[in-house]
Amino acid sequence: MTGTVVAVSRCATHSFSKPNESSIRLLKGLGVEGDAHMGETVKHRSRVAADPTQPNLRQVHLIHAELFDELVTAGFNVAPGVMGENVTTRGIDLLDLPQGALLHIGATAIVEVTGLRNPCAQLDGFQRGLTQAVLGRDAEGRLVRKAGIMGIVREGGEISSGDNIRVELPPEPHHSLERV
Repeated sequence: MTGTVVAVSRCATHSFSKPNESSIRLLKGLGVEGDAHMGETVKHRSRVAADPTQPNLRQVHLIHAELFDELVTAGFNVAPGVMGENVTTRGIDLLDLPQGALLHIGATAIVEVTGLRNPCAQLDGFQRGLTQAVLGRDAEGRLVRKAGIMGIVREGGEISSGDNIRVELPPEPHHSLERV
């Protein structure tokens, strides 16, 4: 299973959107260099308020560009970085990856998939109706969160748009992604 990096983004402050960069550096065990969510322990404000000592399972946020295609068709004005992701991908069904899948990005970076991003009300603050647009239901009626996945940096390195992504699945049994 392979894909491509469409865009990379980061922001030093806790703003909703992240500006695109020509490249970003992933730091082993920390996340995206210069990003507000970088660190061994949680940086997401609500999680810090609950328990600042929790491990940071949200060091890197990835969204599949196919979601943007779907949202643009539905009338939303979205593009890489605007929903706060660090890495925008194409060609990999991120939401179907199991926990522990390894994403080999570029020459050396490896991101371990930890779980799903839970869409929050900030999405509606950005564009009305966006929260509902990134939620769905599967055939059994279960909630489907489509706002991307989260991961931790297992091996660092610089990544840029155009870099290849190779998926390495963990040993079976595979475990479906849950929100983190």
